Amino acid sequence: MKRPATDQTEPSHGEEVESTSFRSRMAPAGSGLKTRLDLFFEISKRNSTLSREVRGGLVTFMTMAYIVILNPLILGGQPDVTGAALDGAQVAAVTGLTAGVMTILFGLVANLPFGLAAGLGINSFLAVSVVGQVTWAEAMGLVVINGLIIVVLSATKLREMIFQAVPAPLKTAITVGIGMFIAFIGLVDAGFVRTSGANSPPVQLGDAGSITTIPTLVFILGLLIMGILMARKVKGALLIGIVSTTVIAIVAEWIFKLGGSFENPGGWSLNVPELPQAIVSLPDLGLIGAFSFGAFERIGILAAVMLVFTLVFTNFFDAVGTLTGLTREAGLQDARGNFPRLKSSLIVEGIGAVAGGATSSSSNTIFIDSAAGVGEGARTGFASVITGVLFLAAMFFTPLTQVVPLEVAGAALVVVGVLMVSQIREIDWSDFSINLPVFLTIVVMPLTYSIANGIGVGFISWVVVRTLSGRGKGISPLLWIVAVGFLLYFVRGPIEVLIGA
Repeated sequence: MKRPATDQTEPSHGEEVESTSFRSRMAPAGSGLKTRLDLFFEISKRNSTLSREVRGGLVTFMTMAYIVILNPLILGGQPDVTGAALDGAQVAAVTGLTAGVMTILFGLVANLPFGLAAGLGINSFLAVSVVGQVTWAEAMGLVVINGLIIVVLSATKLREMIFQAVPAPLKTAITVGIGMFIAFIGLVDAGFVRTSGANSPPVQLGDAGSITTIPTLVFILGLLIMGILMARKVKGALLIGIVSTTVIAIVAEWIFKLGGSFENPGGWSLNVPELPQAIVSLPDLGLIGAFSFGAFERIGILAAVMLVFTLVFTNFFDAVGTLTGLTREAGLQDARGNFPRLKSSLIVEGIGAVAGGATSSSSNTIFIDSAAGVGEGARTGFASVITGVLFLAAMFFTPLTQVVPLEVAGAALVVVGVLMVSQIREIDWSDFSINLPVFLTIVVMPLTYSIANGIGVGFISWVVVRTLSGRGKGISPLLWIVAVGFLLYFVRGPIEVLIGA
């Protein structure tokens, strides 16, 4: 007997994912833990394995673990308008807690292999531009409002609609641009590329055009090890490369006693690779709930609104761009550039902003460093669960998170950047009205150290160049609205002066 016609109708991509997840939850009790995990996270369906997901989650954590150390340096070292500063140990504790909880939640709800933690763009913006006007508690209150706005935009599908309105060439350009960006981050973190101060060019190779430090040499060695392992298609190439290069770094530190770059110009950028004397430390979670909405009264409604506007734009498009690049690299996008559980992903990411403000760890967003886990083979949220559990453990084992130096993590980022840049082959370069916006999207990200800037320049140039060259018929009205929004975002400085904010 034939099934009813309604049963024969093919479900949409999102519906298929959701129904599969429901069946996963209904797996029989006697099916075994491994089978249940496979069904719930669709591990086999995405051509992955439990061991690969575990490796990917571990690699993602190892490339992201620096945030537990770096975030306290950024947030804890800057006094607010009253002269008060956040306690570094407390910031480290809530950074690990929030990253762990949000990454696990993202893995369970969105079923994507990405880690969430305090975003470097927003925490730097808070430390440099916001707390000179308000207290730290009031700054975190603005972050909470930013997150609530993003959750609303995501829940009402507006954020998803904007994502779907982005043309395929721009989506690919975002992926390539992020690849260039994270590779550049790796090169800078390792000291392979440095600023040249007031001299020209603005950046240079190493110190005055020469590689002079042992940490940078360790980076080069790690890059070669990982590159060779990747070329030979060795399973666990990135993880093996990170661990082996960290061992080399520990030996180098033991022999040469380099220390950190603050004490020695030739020292390690952030983490000094040495075995810690103490392994376990109890976290101080006293910053949870230490936020306030008093900024509107302190600096006025207009000024506070402009700060929230900046936070929303940066948070909104950084996350959309990162999701675009990572899901494409993981092979999870369909022909139109969409991926499973898009709405759920965006909502959880917005909740991460709220949670980051509520814990004073700064807005938590999806980390582009997750590309390292994707490069290791992670394809499902089970990898995120592994990463999140390790972040929670990092609250108690903070000394161990300092063993892997930034130079080693930088080598992994360069390798993953190469993998993402290879997506450039998907772009048709025969139409210059496409070429210019695509090129600007790719180069502006690394050159301005901002995913949002690259997306904004790409959107604006796309609608202007395509329209004035007679190819604007298929441009979505939403893309025009977002392009105008980005234009206002880029000129917000003069606007603030004009309105006295």
